[in-house]
Amino acid sequence: MEPTPIPRADGMHLVRLRDLKDFEVADGSPDVRGWAVRGLDGKRFGDVYELIVEPEALKVRYLDVELDSSLHINDRERHVLIPIGAAALDHDDDNVFVPSLDSNSVLSYPPYQDIYISREFEEAMLRALRLPVPVSSDSPFYDGPSYDESHFYNARRAADQASMRRLPDSGHPPLV
Repeated sequence: MEPTPIPRADGMHLVRLRDLKDFEVADGSPDVRGWAVRGLDGKRFGDVYELIVEPEALKVRYLDVELDSSLHINDRERHVLIPIGAAALDHDDDNVFVPSLDSNSVLSYPPYQDIYISREFEEAMLRALRLPVPVSSDSPFYDGPSYDESHFYNARRAADQASMRRLPDSGHPPLV
């Protein structure tokens, strides 16, 4: 079965990591799928369900978070995307912190329905997190702090390390 790309407004593609048979989380980078996600109040509001990646850049762009059933959200709105730079790993335990959200504010955050990520949706997420929305089309959208992996991984891996890698026996040339 072919991977299902998630189309983007500017022609780039984001893909669920699980759909890429030739890629995995890079050595030295923690695989955060299944980790608890906590807000500013310290309360758990969900778990990392999947990583949304940009294969050409070898970067994770979003965490697909499945919201906890205790929040009483309907099944169609149980997932949200968190830009990688808007979250940070716990230094000691398997937790992801999102200081721009808490267990109440996540209820009004834009839901993700696993089909289409438009630029408008990306901007709506950034506004909901009170993060800067890139205004210039001169610089790439993902160059801003909201997508800075070094903030997310902080002390859990080297700053210059890729978050994902192509498997060596994939039969495809390496991505540059």
